[in-house]
Amino acid sequence: MRIDIISKEYPPAVYGGAGVHVSELVRALRDRGDADVQVRCFGAPREEQGTTAYPDLPELAAANAALQTFGVDLTIAQDCQGADLVHSHTWYANLAGHLGGLLAGAPHVITAHSLEPMRPWKAEQLGGGYRVSSFAERTAYEGAAAVIAVSAGMRTDILRSYPSVDPDKVPVVHNGIDSQLWQPLRDEDLYRRLGIDPERPTVTFVGRITRQKGLPYLIRAAARLPEGVQLVLCAGAPDTPEILAEVEGLLAELRSQRDGVVWIPEMMQRRDIVALLTASTVFACPSVYEPLGIVNLEAMACELAVVATATGGIPEVVVPGETGWLVPIEQMQDGTGTPVDPETFISDLAAALTDAVSDRERARTMGLAGRRRAIEQFSWASIGDKTMAVYESVLAQA
Repeated sequence: MRIDIISKEYPPAVYGGAGVHVSELVRALRDRGDADVQVRCFGAPREEQGTTAYPDLPELAAANAALQTFGVDLTIAQDCQGADLVHSHTWYANLAGHLGGLLAGAPHVITAHSLEPMRPWKAEQLGGGYRVSSFAERTAYEGAAAVIAVSAGMRTDILRSYPSVDPDKVPVVHNGIDSQLWQPLRDEDLYRRLGIDPERPTVTFVGRITRQKGLPYLIRAAARLPEGVQLVLCAGAPDTPEILAEVEGLLAELRSQRDGVVWIPEMMQRRDIVALLTASTVFACPSVYEPLGIVNLEAMACELAVVATATGGIPEVVVPGETGWLVPIEQMQDGTGTPVDPETFISDLAAALTDAVSDRERARTMGLAGRRRAIEQFSWASIGDKTMAVYESVLAQA
């Protein structure tokens, strides 16, 4: 059986949870040894056997970014002929999967990592391209043989966003974590170089500067943390100049009020992120939209307690009182996820973080429980098996 997996992100060009998911899923499926797994990704050539990369078309260099994506999708789609099943990840690859499946006469499976109707702020980044990306996603979802949700919360969002999709075609297969790659690691040289004091109680954030990650709320909440608490933000790849300017302004104000604010704007290697997590007291995930939140699993695997928003799939990962804290949020129903009462959300977030750093031994105990949960419930081998079961079910019905 030949499976063509299509993704914009693939190592070494990984900048988000979807890219992590794809790379780990491919490894898990290949380790099974019962399928020919071909990867078709965007960008520069890869050295990996069974992986083909597709660059942007020069003819579309001046086009809207969404149309540039479609150019790559069309190039990929023509190479899907001969596949038994096509599996795409994110709207960037959905059109390639949809058209490639039609060309090959093969079923198209989607893994839903995010949904365009749930991210209306993307219009700031893509302009009219947001309508184009929404068209591609909607068309692919409505035509797919199966849409894998990475959490039960995500499944609910899929069926609400695309009511014509048959609920029987939307199974849940959680994201996973490689507990060998993500485990505690100290690096004193790194801490000194970045100006981090590993002895101070520390709140750490890792993520892109995008509306869904809720970074501005965290920065505002950090102003209310006890004196002496360190804030480490590994935050880069801003969606727009506007949100970058907002974050820069909030950080400047915070730094005028307290010390121990460390911002790392460049995208860091996994090893360095592991070391940052290891030196922390608690991980903060203030997201207003998170289908599952693989970043929370990464923190848990590094034995770090988590304070996270009770939204999307996060409550399926973080167990309050056992592996961390869940911050309640009442959200607008306009697709943005914006808190109905931002001040209450910021206050509750600050209170949970303060509670977390007030007893470092308790946070340590929660971190140990988090690693156990990550290993027992979210292994990639298990997720590879569950994904293969979806493939087999779809092929049996084709």
